[in-house]
Amino acid sequence: MPTALITGVAGFIGSNLADELLNRGYDVRGVDNLTTGREQNLDALHTNDDFTFHEADIRDVDAMAEATDGVDYVFHQAAIPSVPRSVDDPVATTDANCTGTANVLNAARHADVDTVVVASSSSVYGSTEQLPKVEHMESLPESPYALSKYYTEKLALQFRHFYDIDTAALRYFNIFGPRQDPNGDYAAVIPKFIDLMLDGERPVIYGDGEQSRDFTYIDNAVQANILAAEGDATGEAFNVGCGGRVTVNEVVDTLNDILNTDIDPIYDDPRPGDVRHSHADISKIQDVLGYEPKVGFEEGLKQTIPYYRD
Repeated sequence: MPTALITGVAGFIGSNLADELLNRGYDVRGVDNLTTGREQNLDALHTNDDFTFHEADIRDVDAMAEATDGVDYVFHQAAIPSVPRSVDDPVATTDANCTGTANVLNAARHADVDTVVVASSSSVYGSTEQLPKVEHMESLPESPYALSKYYTEKLALQFRHFYDIDTAALRYFNIFGPRQDPNGDYAAVIPKFIDLMLDGERPVIYGDGEQSRDFTYIDNAVQANILAAEGDATGEAFNVGCGGRVTVNEVVDTLNDILNTDIDPIYDDPRPGDVRHSHADISKIQDVLGYEPKVGFEEGLKQTIPYYRD
């Protein structure tokens, strides 16, 4: 069976992807420096003899050369993943996300890796009025994080052009699910809201709550990664979403319905760098890679909540 390397394997996307690859019989190597990834996400993986973990930084040239040696596929998930955090510390975000990506791609090139799938973001589109977002639209990143992701995918696609290594960039639209960190100032909306509302506390919404996102359950993102690696990685970018929109107010309403609670949010000022609306056109990834979102928003919430109850 193939051997896969996952950078950022202790993150919530990386660890869920590792689970599925191991279930399919892959040998899986994981790299993480555990700055944003969580060791508890690795607990189940360590019980599998086909999983090997390297605690290392993706900017470490020697570590990445060792990790990519003999690998068929690289799934590059490692990043500092927050828009607000990138506004607070643009240097750290740029260094990790841009320099790190260049090093991962260069290591993969020298190791003759078949395919590299890199994680990009819907934030590369910015606050363009056109909805849904289509891959051929102009990218207008509005934060250091968004700009770093735009660089990530462009560099990956350049590597295909110059070095004949198959690459694909996946523009994630607000992925959520089990193992996502609910804590800290930079936590994503859904895990933070679930964690607070399970304790009877009021979540904070920045702005009026009518901003909308194409919230996408983790299983759909995992499927997209595997399709991109095993299929025809064309040196292009693909949206990964469900093809719909949910407002942040509707997130609270849906959680209240599922949890049988009646908790009102607290409203605060909008955060700099946040886009107003995000909605994926997924026709390209459907047509090229055969992707179909298998878990919708409400069902995804129902599958996510038990993780935060335990």
